[in-house]
Amino acid sequence: MDFKRANTDEQRAERRQQILRTAATMLTEMPVARLSLNELSRRVGLAKSNVLRYFESREAVLLDLLDAELWEWLGDLDRTLQPGDGSARDRGDRLAAALADSLVRRPVLCDLTSAHAGVLEHNVSAEVALQHKRATARAIAEQSRLMRRCLPELGPHDATSLVALTTLLTSASWPYSQPPEALLTAYATDPAVAAMRVDFTALLTQALAVTISGLLARQEDRPFGAAL
Repeated sequence: MDFKRANTDEQRAERRQQILRTAATMLTEMPVARLSLNELSRRVGLAKSNVLRYFESREAVLLDLLDAELWEWLGDLDRTLQPGDGSARDRGDRLAAALADSLVRRPVLCDLTSAHAGVLEHNVSAEVALQHKRATARAIAEQSRLMRRCLPELGPHDATSLVALTTLLTSASWPYSQPPEALLTAYATDPAVAAMRVDFTALLTQALAVTISGLLARQEDRPFGAAL
């Protein structure tokens, strides 16, 4: 694309969106660790210095992309997570499975989540960090609301805890489920070693189900109204 100088707020906003769309496309082809600002600039058709007019760093681009991916995922959850019948345990198990199934279909979100604390929140200014954390707080509130739609027994505090633990479990599980070529070869060579390969959906479903059961059990141990 032949980019000309963006002179209006509308043009600048479109330029930012083009950079974000290009970064999102790149992450369907490569992991976060391999996405460089030089290659992003080349694909957008701008000099790196011009990309830095719109985002102060590679990490700032990826934080904005994480926010966008997160809200797209929450939109999907809003359409699919519905109150169900059965015990709290049964509904918790179904919620765990639904969350894991929805996340495995969003590899870009999972990859960004796994790089969030260790990579994306570095090399950004306090202003960018503050904007991101405010957006994250809004997303946490929305996700907590969706959790309580399925499991009102959790209460606001534990629903928010479930949101945080879902993020942490996703961040920890995803890298293990994306082995490099050397490990794939090792798995193919030795069945005993292959048994160690991580299935992201299965692991996350089990971990979330156990987490939800634990939160529900702790609710039962609290005095009436203590979780409200």
